[in-house]
Formats: sequence, structure tokens, C-alpha cells
Amino acid sequence: MNERPDAPAARRNREAILEVLQQEISHGASVLEIGSGTGQHAVHFGSAMPGVTWQTSDRRQHHEGIDAWVSSSGLSNVLPPIELDVMTPLDISAHYDVMFSANTAHIMSTEAVERMFALVGSLLPGDGLFFLYGPFNVDGAFTSDSNRDFDQSLRAQDLAMGIRDLADLNRLGASNGLSQVRRYAMPANNMFVVWQRLGNE
Repeated sequence: MNERPDAPAARRNREAILEVLQQEISHGASVLEIGSGTGQHAVHFGSAMPGVTWQTSDRRQHHEGIDAWVSSSGLSNVLPPIELDVMTPLDISAHYDVMFSANTAHIMSTEAVERMFALVGSLLPGDGLFFLYGPFNVDGAFTSDSNRDFDQSLRAQDLAMGIRDLADLNRLGASNGLSQVRRYAMPANNMFVVWQRLGNE
């Protein structure tokens, strides 16, 4: 069996995220996770919500680690990863009620974030939900000194990265048929933001 990768951040934030997911996701729903990373979140959430089908995804280089977590879990409702890169045209025909991504927007380029919202808008059905977890700015301002420091460290690595402002994300959402409906304050100055697909298509 392949060695399972371990992300300390996933272990730290999983319970807080799970608490919100359990409020937001209905029994029988199908979820597509954009950027499953190590796969730890998927297994933890799938184990706690056996009535929810959780589809993992990421770039090909992360599949081995995700597969290790999924296969060792023995969970039938957590599915092996599909290849997904928001910068690459995708052929996804499956139906998903919910799309979820954690700690991705701030390590993506602006163009990649735009592509992610376009993907979500194209795949979600009417009233479908999109969840995005991570640090965000509000009205052009950092919500904490630690987030300001984190943003500086990200931009020192790559100028394309950085904490995104919710106003900008809401504009992207609106251009793709999504409206922010809820926002949860989370530990360590993070947020869990919920957008809903408008219309009945």
C-alpha cells in the first residue's frame, strides 16, 4: 500500500469544516471536491457523512496520495480522484449537487480563480451550492495581522498568489450565475463561504 501523505493543516481544520458541511449538505447529495490535495479531508468528511457521495479530484501528480487515503479508508462513498486542472479544458459529464474547495484560491493565480468559478457555474444545477474555505479579505482589507503576513509570504513565493477579496469573488460568482448566500467565521482567521447557483437549469 502506498504511504499516505499528511497535511497538518488538514488535521487542524477538518472538524470545524465538517461542522459546517453537516449543516449545509443534504443526505444523498453528491460533492465534487476541487483540489483534494492529500485526500485527508475527503476521507474524514466521507466517513462522517456516509449518505453523501464525495468525488475527489486534483492534478495527476497528487493522485497517488489521494488513492492511498481513499483505498485505505474502505469507504464506498468516497471515490478515487479524477484528473482536474482548472486551467485545462475539462470533459466532465457527471452530476454534482455541491462543489467544494479548501485552501486553493490564495495559491491560485487570478486567472485560475476565474476559471474555477467558471467551472463551478457550468457544472452546478439550479440551486446547487459552492463552498470555498480559506483566508479572505473583506472590503479590500485584511481581517488579521496574521493574514497580512501570510499574504506577504505567498507573494514572496509567487506574485500570482495572494489572499483574495470577497468582493472580487462575488463579482466572479455573479458573472457565472452564483450568489453568495452565507459566510461562516472559522478558526485561524479563515472563512467558509457559500455561493448558490441561480435559476433552475
